[in-house]
Amino acid sequence: MSTLRLRALALSLCFFAPWAGAVDYRSVGVPAAILYDAPSLQAKKLYLIKAQTPVEAVVKLDGWIKVRYAEGTLAWIEAGQLAPRRTVIVTAAQTPLRSEAREEAPVLIECGKWVVLDFVAAAAPGWVQVKHRDGATAFGRAHQLWGLGNLPSLVPGPGEPGWAAVL
Repeated sequence: MSTLRLRALALSLCFFAPWAGAVDYRSVGVPAAILYDAPSLQAKKLYLIKAQTPVEAVVKLDGWIKVRYAEGTLAWIEAGQLAPRRTVIVTAAQTPLRSEAREEAPVLIECGKWVVLDFVAAAAPGWVQVKHRDGATAFGRAHQLWGLGNLPSLVPGPGEPGWAAVL
């Protein structure tokens, strides 16, 4: 392979590498949206999904987006019904939100399953800063929330829930 081709290949890898494996999360931007089994208004209506619910955009096609939501189900939604607002949803039966990103910190709020929270930022490994609809900003364990994707700082450390040693 010529030097010019090798340079072009290296340059293209540098350009596209940041997007490899990127996960695109959005939230429902209308009061309620219909999920369909195909990208068409004539397709079978599957579910109704409420405002601010986080979804993962999997495929984009002519004004439609195939999304995955917390339960793992895939369906189609009109692209105009999604917003770039980043939210997460509680997947554990009970999730304590704490004043700091550590287990010993005081609990500010207890959230039940399917509560939607605004994503604020990744915090200490395994922790996420979120905002409750009542206005309180707190920290929750990443493994108890869905809609985060593969944020590098969320990787739990040794001994933390969700940690696995790589052999």
